[in-house]
Amino acid sequence: MKFDILTLFPDMFWGPFAHSIIKRALEKGLLEINTINIRDFTTDKHRIVDDYPYGGGAGMVMKPEPIFRAVDFIAERDGRGPENIILLSPQGRKFSQNIARELALKEHLVFICGHYEGIDERVREGLVTDQISIGDFILTGGELAAMVIVDAVARLIPGVLGEEMSAADETFSQGLLEYPQYTRPREYRGLKVPDILLSGDHGKIARWRRQQALKRTLAWRPDLLEAVTLKEEDYKLMEEEITVDPRQIKD
Repeated sequence: MKFDILTLFPDMFWGPFAHSIIKRALEKGLLEINTINIRDFTTDKHRIVDDYPYGGGAGMVMKPEPIFRAVDFIAERDGRGPENIILLSPQGRKFSQNIARELALKEHLVFICGHYEGIDERVREGLVTDQISIGDFILTGGELAAMVIVDAVARLIPGVLGEEMSAADETFSQGLLEYPQYTRPREYRGLKVPDILLSGDHGKIARWRRQQALKRTLAWRPDLLEAVTLKEEDYKLMEEEITVDPRQIKD
């Protein structure tokens, strides 16, 4: 999958993308991430990318010409114009795991990172096919939003995660928060691993995990349950406590 990121600050990306899962996916050729400096497509010696807004007002507005030329560059490079051009904007639809899944089905995404008081409206009218926001707050620019979206989308591309079930079990993947996770030691500072996880009974463990995911979602993010189709068994799990016979626990 290819990502092209139009930005005024391309160097910001190579810290986050030079580590962990994204780095390994780049090395395997599963991802291609290109940062394209919008200033490279200016025509004046000062490489100016912004100007005063028509009609007055505070701040500056990003000029349309360099952005259009940057997209023209992508089209010439690839032999065709990009189909998915996303403006990172607080006016966009709010990013979610469902949108990440939607974007992961695309072969090529172009992100435009805004700055200043905004971008000339003709960029929206003439180029942009989608607008996405990562939340109801204001950032200095779209770069951080682009990093978040690339990371979330990349995890869903086959082969990027070492174990394909990892993505399926994560928080939001099934509409619920993830169940609690434990590892060794069995007891630390008086805090113990739940007995059921040591029982070896995979059926009961799966049922306990489902229960914990349901209860955690109900307590912390009840809004998520509105979009989840719950079964009769789920309602029972939210009301009961699952216990385990101590004799089933394996040392």
